Amino acid sequence: QVQLVESGGGLVQPGESLTLSCAASGFTLEGFYVMGWFRQAPGKEREAVACISTHDGTRMHAPSVKGRFVVSRDKAKNTVYLQMDSLTPEAPAVYYCSADLQGNPSRALVTVTSCGPGDFGSWGQGTQVTVSS
Repeated sequence: QVQLVESGGGLVQPGESLTLSCAASGFTLEGFYVMGWFRQAPGKEREAVACISTHDGTRMHAPSVKGRFVVSRDKAKNTVYLQMDSLTPEAPAVYYCSADLQGNPSRALVTVTSCGPGDFGSWGQGTQVTVSS
C-alpha cells in the first residue's frame, strides 16, 4: 500500500528556512517515478512547487520559488525533501507530497517537466506552513 507522510511544517518568520520531508512507503525511489510538492492556500487552487524524477534526479521548480526552494531525494531513506529558504510572508498553505507511479521513463520525463497536479495519483495528508512575523 502506497503511503506518503509529510513532516516539517510549522510557523516561521519571513526570511527563515524550513525543510519538509516526505517519507514514502509501499514503493521505492529506484523506479522511474516522479515525486512532487504542491501547496494550497485557503480558497485557492493547488499549485505546483517542485517535482523530481526519482530515477535520475531531474528537477523542476516553479518560477515563484526558483532560487529559494530545492527539491531532493534520498533513495537510501526513501524520502523526498523540500528545502525552503528565504521564506516570504504569505497566506498559510498546506504543502502536499505526491507521487506519479506509472513507472514509464518517457512519461516520467514529461511529468517532471510539466509538474501538474493532475498527473499524480498518490497524495500525502499535507503539512501546514505559515510564514508570518
